Amino acid sequence: MSVHKKQIHLGAHFPGVNNTTVWSDPAAGSQTDFASFVHFAQNAERGLMDFVFLAEGLRLREHRGLIHDLDVVGRPDTFTVLNALAAVTSRIGLAGTINTTYNEPYELALQFASLDHLSAGRAAWNMVTTSDAFTGENFRRGGFLPREQRYERAAEVVAVTRALWDSARGDSRRAEIEYLGPQFDVRGRLPLPPGPQGHPVLIQAGDSAQGRDFAAATADAIFTLHGTLEAGQAFYADVKARLPQHGRSGADLKVLPGVTFVLGDTDAEAQEEAGRIRRQQVSPQTAIAFLEQVWGRDLSQYDPDGPLPDVDPDVENVSITRGRVRHARDPRAVAQEWRDFAAAHGGLSIREVVIEKTGRQSFIGSPRTVAARMDEFVQRDACDGFILVSHLTPGGLDRFVAEVVPELQDLGSYRTAYPGPTLRDHLGLRHPHAPSTRKESA
Repeated sequence: MSVHKKQIHLGAHFPGVNNTTVWSDPAAGSQTDFASFVHFAQNAERGLMDFVFLAEGLRLREHRGLIHDLDVVGRPDTFTVLNALAAVTSRIGLAGTINTTYNEPYELALQFASLDHLSAGRAAWNMVTTSDAFTGENFRRGGFLPREQRYERAAEVVAVTRALWDSARGDSRRAEIEYLGPQFDVRGRLPLPPGPQGHPVLIQAGDSAQGRDFAAATADAIFTLHGTLEAGQAFYADVKARLPQHGRSGADLKVLPGVTFVLGDTDAEAQEEAGRIRRQQVSPQTAIAFLEQVWGRDLSQYDPDGPLPDVDPDVENVSITRGRVRHARDPRAVAQEWRDFAAAHGGLSIREVVIEKTGRQSFIGSPRTVAARMDEFVQRDACDGFILVSHLTPGGLDRFVAEVVPELQDLGSYRTAYPGPTLRDHLGLRHPHAPSTRKESA
């Protein structure tokens, strides 16, 4: 008797603001040339992936008054790229990261409904919030929302957007919505018929308790980070357990951590290549920049191959890096954690610590090893699949598609054809107005 295996879902991440893409590599392509997006999306579709995923930052970060050298400058607008990709792909989902803090529900509803029609039901919205005033300076309202109010606004944005999508239901009975809430007073309807998949797929990125609750209440997928099988299992169980209180089942929310991967002909070769890539991602100058984000002070006099500073972080100097940073916790606690880590591993240098502490969880090995490890994560309920973050754009997925995808198919954990025309079909999601199956397994 054959045993049914959970099927692995895969998304492909095109970077916005990040510290993983190596733009200086000779094999790296342009972030503005449409050919880069076409290569990336068509290759992901060749690999039968669920969706391509455009990350985004609303403002380039600044470090000590200069543009952060890891940021991507000049990537075209998300909707422009995704609508263009709809014309050169036929099945793969098209997911865009659009902020709920600075965008209006009617505009969002119309933009995503339009993408859903033009792509024949392949649109997805990665909903994110922003809490820093630096980013807010780009927008009419200025400033920002306090952290505790971000998800309140996000929930209201989603509620109004969904109501507008539903206003298109019924050929001759389009209902004009009337919404009055703390953030919005909206009366109207969309000038479009119902979308091919009812609603575009909703993705949410966030690991906080608020973020998990928001995902359980509203999202179809959650983009997360966790570094070990055990951490993934704990997150997965926690998020899935929140669904019943919102009338939802485990199958209604897919857990998709962002992961990197490095392939080699052998596991040893892959490990060697992974070390080379991490050294590209964290140059000596980059290591000092990361350190300054934590310490809040100019550390340019320190040797990146020397020990961590013995001086404590300046907790008052919060503006040395402006924009989203990865060290939002108490700087003193982070600094002590890094010192303890360096000491426990034989006295690591600044650069070595940064390489180890800023790396996203990776799958490293031969194609067969990587496929087996990914399959283990999914079958043991650490996730429902992965969003692949390659270190090269646009060709970073090429070898994965050619060599890992067949291994996953041989394991019986990955499709050999798309199950239907829409992104909801790919992800196994019910129509937004269909009743929940109330099954607790994904």
